[in-house]
Amino acid sequence: MSLQQIDAKVLSKMFLAGAKNLENQKEWINELNVFPVPDGDTGTNMTMTIMSAAKEVAALGDAAGMEAICKAISSGSLRGARGNSGVILSQLFRGFTKRIKDEEVLDINILTEAFEKAVETAYKAVMKPKEGTILTVARGLSEKASELNKNGASDMEAFLTEVLEHAKFVLSQTPDMLPVLKQAGVVDSGGQGLVEVLSGALDAYLGKEIDFTVKPDAGSRPQAGSDNITEEADIKFGYCTEFIILLSKPFTIKNELDFKAFLESIGDSIVCVADEDVVKVHVHTNDPGLAIQRALKYGALSNMKIDNMRLEHQEKLFKQAEKEAAAAQAPAPAEPMKEYGFIAVSVGDGINEIFRSLGVDYIIEGGQTMNPSTADILDAVAKVNAKTVFVLPNNKNIILAANQAAELTTEKDLLVIPTKTIPQGITAVINFVPELSADENEQNMISEIANVKTGQVTYAVRDTVIDDKEIKKGDYMGIGDKGILAVGTSINEVAKQTLTEMMEDASELISIYYGSDVSEEDAESFRAEVEAAFPSCDVELQSGGQPIYYYVMSIE
Repeated sequence: MSLQQIDAKVLSKMFLAGAKNLENQKEWINELNVFPVPDGDTGTNMTMTIMSAAKEVAALGDAAGMEAICKAISSGSLRGARGNSGVILSQLFRGFTKRIKDEEVLDINILTEAFEKAVETAYKAVMKPKEGTILTVARGLSEKASELNKNGASDMEAFLTEVLEHAKFVLSQTPDMLPVLKQAGVVDSGGQGLVEVLSGALDAYLGKEIDFTVKPDAGSRPQAGSDNITEEADIKFGYCTEFIILLSKPFTIKNELDFKAFLESIGDSIVCVADEDVVKVHVHTNDPGLAIQRALKYGALSNMKIDNMRLEHQEKLFKQAEKEAAAAQAPAPAEPMKEYGFIAVSVGDGINEIFRSLGVDYIIEGGQTMNPSTADILDAVAKVNAKTVFVLPNNKNIILAANQAAELTTEKDLLVIPTKTIPQGITAVINFVPELSADENEQNMISEIANVKTGQVTYAVRDTVIDDKEIKKGDYMGIGDKGILAVGTSINEVAKQTLTEMMEDASELISIYYGSDVSEEDAESFRAEVEAAFPSCDVELQSGGQPIYYYVMSIE
C-alpha cells in the first residue's frame, strides 16, 4: 500500500530521482530542439539547473527537514539556472517550495496548492509567455491536480499518476499550439524535460530502485579539507580563510548569492553553508581582510582561522594570521567605483577581443553552445567595479537568467540590454555615451539594436522541415532573427542567400565574423563574393573564432 502523505525524506528522494531521470534523458531532450543545429541545449540547461539543486539536497542527508530541503531546491536551482528553460524550471521549484516549506508532510490538497503556486511564479517570470511550452505543461498538470482534488481524490498514488499522465497528454498537444513544433515533428523540449522530472519523482514515490547518488562536477572546486598542495607555484590564492558568521539578521537567498559571488571574485575553494543562525565560510584568497570585512555586514564572527599556505613554519603561519585578522578590523582601502561597467556574454577569441577593445570590462564565456547561469552573471557583476553595470546577454536564451540576476543584485544597478545576437551586443557598446545617464544610455542602446539584422550559418544535425524548407542532415542553414532563411550544400551560397533575405533598400553596412572552422583565405574569398553581390554596401570582415557557426553576419 502506498503512502498517502509525503514527508521530507520521501520528498528528497523524489526530487533526486527526478533530477537523475532528467540527467539520463538530457541528450534526447537536446535533440528535440526545433532547429536541427548542433548546439541543442534545452536538456543541458535544465539538467545543469536541477543538478545544482540536487547537489545541495544530497548534501543535507536523510535527516533534513522540509524547510531545509525546500531551501536547497529553491536556492540551488536559482543559482544554477541556465537558459530560458532552466530559469523557468527554477521558478517552478521556487513557487512549489514556497508553499510547502512550512509543512511537515504533504497531502493531496497541499500538493495541489503547491502546483498552483509553482505555475503562478513561473508565469510571472516570463515577460511574454508562449503557449505550447514548458509553461503550458506545468499549467496543465496543475489544473488536473485541482480537478482531482475538487472531486475528492484521496489516493496519493492514483493522484500523482493521473497528474503525470495528464502532463504527458498536454505535452503531446504542444505541436498543435506552436506550428513550428508541428512542422519540425517534435514536442516542446522544455515540456519534455519537466515530464522527465515528474516521471523520476513518481518512480521514487512508488519505491522503485533508483541510484540517488549525485556526482560532483568534474571541474568543481575542492571543498574544505580536500586541498592537495605540493608546490608553492601551484597556489593561486595563498590564504586558507575560515570563520563562522553569527547572523544578526536573516540570511536571504539574495544575501547568500551576493556573498558567494563576492567570495568567488576574490578567491576559490569556496564553501558557504547557511543555517538558521550561522553561516560556515571557507575560502582561499590573497586578501582575507576583504572576506572578513564583507562577512561583518551579516553579523559577528567566530572560529576565525587564517593559514598562509605558502609558508612552511607554523610560527610564521600564526603571525600572518594575526596580521590579517587585525587588518580586518578596519575597512580595507578600495579603488573608487567608476560610474559604468559592461559585461558581455561571448564566445570565440576574435569576438571576445572585439568586446574588450570596445571597453567591455568582463567577458562571460558562453552563448549559444553553453548558456551561463544566473550565478555566473552574479559572479561577473561582483568583479566589475562600477556603480551601474550593463549586461549584454547576446542570446535570447540568456536574457531571462540575466534578468533574474538583476533582481538579485542589491549593491549595484544592473541593467540588462536585451541583445539577442553578438552583432547586437557590439552595436550596443558602440552606441554607449559616457556623458549620458544610465536610463538614457539604456534607451539609446535598445533603440539602436533594433536596427541590427543578424544571420548565422551552421549545419543541420538531422532531417526536418522548418518554415516550409526541407532540411537534410549535413545541409548548411542560414538562420535569421526569426527563422531559417536559406538551406543548401554550399556554405558561401547559403551565406549569400541569407544576406539577400536580410537586405533592405536602406542597408549600408555588412559585417562578417568568420568562425574557427573557416580559414582566413576562405573568409577573404567570401568577402570578395559579398562585395560583388552587394556593391552598395560597405563590407567588414573580422575573425570571430566562434565554434559551430561558420559565419555570423549582420546588416545595418
